[in-house]
Amino acid sequence: MIRFQRCPIFRRITQFCKQLFDEGPSAKLPEEANTDTALSLEIVPRDGHSISRKQISENALKVLYRLHKSGYQAYLVGGGVRDLLLGLEPKDFDVVTNATPEEIKKLFRNCRLVGRRFRLAHIVFGRDVIEVATFRGHHGESSENISKVNAAGRLLRDNVYGDIDQDAERRDFTVNALYYSIDDYSIRSYGGGLQDLRNRTLRLIGDPETRYREDPVRMLRAVRFAGKLGMQIDAHTAAPIKSLALLLKDIPAARMYEEVLKLFFAGKAGQNLRLMREYHLFEPLFPLVEAQLKDNPKGPAMRMVTEVMHNTDARINEDKPVTPAYFFAALLWYPLQARAQDIASESGLTSYDAFYAAMGDVLEQQCQSISIPRRFSTPARDIWQLQLRFERSKGGRAFKLLEHPKFRAAYDLLLMRANAEGGNLAKLASWWQQFVDADDEQRQELASSGNKSSHRNRNASQRRRRPRRDQASASTEVTD
Repeated sequence: MIRFQRCPIFRRITQFCKQLFDEGPSAKLPEEANTDTALSLEIVPRDGHSISRKQISENALKVLYRLHKSGYQAYLVGGGVRDLLLGLEPKDFDVVTNATPEEIKKLFRNCRLVGRRFRLAHIVFGRDVIEVATFRGHHGESSENISKVNAAGRLLRDNVYGDIDQDAERRDFTVNALYYSIDDYSIRSYGGGLQDLRNRTLRLIGDPETRYREDPVRMLRAVRFAGKLGMQIDAHTAAPIKSLALLLKDIPAARMYEEVLKLFFAGKAGQNLRLMREYHLFEPLFPLVEAQLKDNPKGPAMRMVTEVMHNTDARINEDKPVTPAYFFAALLWYPLQARAQDIASESGLTSYDAFYAAMGDVLEQQCQSISIPRRFSTPARDIWQLQLRFERSKGGRAFKLLEHPKFRAAYDLLLMRANAEGGNLAKLASWWQQFVDADDEQRQELASSGNKSSHRNRNASQRRRRPRRDQASASTEVTD
């Protein structure tokens, strides 16, 4: 009976009968995953594929062999297998087995169990962590400690275990339903995964709307894999994304931060941005930025966002470091300016005080959708604050500003703003560019000219104010 309860067709019939009893003849058969696609299996022997054990990390092989020798099934699964078949170097190797997390922990002293939503075992080898999951099974009548789904269909807990066939049905895309066996070195491909890999097609296993409601992050994964692997998203897979995009607002902000790093810090930021905006996935993550882009599709905010993505990709492809602090500071610059102007007009604060108040507001609103760690939000504030100091530090103060720990990041943002806006800001950026590129003697000359310019500006300001004071005094004398 337990096997029947796990069968998707049995569950559909059960749901339909219950709905028929509750609603009468008007009841409709519930939509379910396309099990025909998910259940198809292709087994490729060792001599039929290109994967060699030499390409797999030594630590992953240790885990696979120990599980196998202990009598458990053990497979390399998902992205590691997919990338090896594509000739790419996997960033990590994930393992799946029929051993439960508790049984895995007994086999490995260097194991720790993590996660409540998905119970996983992490086998730790110094900095290298091999993630081991137990085969997932189909949901049925069970305790909330094992499986739980909210009213919108999102999986809150998923610790139902099954066999490899059921596990394949629970995976997201066919190109990730690939299993490399340590037993005979064969590959098991479910749902036409190998064929989709050859055709460069990204296709979801099961009914797309049901699977996206289970985990809305799958919509972001579709975009990310399409960009990373150079694939086209299958039309059936893409169809519900726009209408379901707002489901991302229900995802914990901490998880969304991790997804943002994967989307924009892997060398495909520009392409992923285009796809995210096409499928309406950018707004749930960056609502303040999207509002600016919609208001002026060809304005400085769009030019800024485009350049941020381009520069991030360029640095990553050149193996240069990138920091989320600068990324978020640049991306949120124009929402910050807009908020500062609103505060100044609403409260009567000076532009300087309104700017500081706006920094807190913008970060607070952004962290509702993406939880930016304090180790990055604090430097982002520093980068913003330095933008105000650039205008007042031409001259002697320029040397002091040059020593600030966040000067380089703030300077890069200044140049980016100048490219986006031009005008007087371009002149200011040009002066700072000369100052940064100059030697000590040239900097002294530039600083002197900066001091004279500042002095002339102060004198001009004073001359403008004197007539007003004289006029006020004369007016007072006439009144008296």
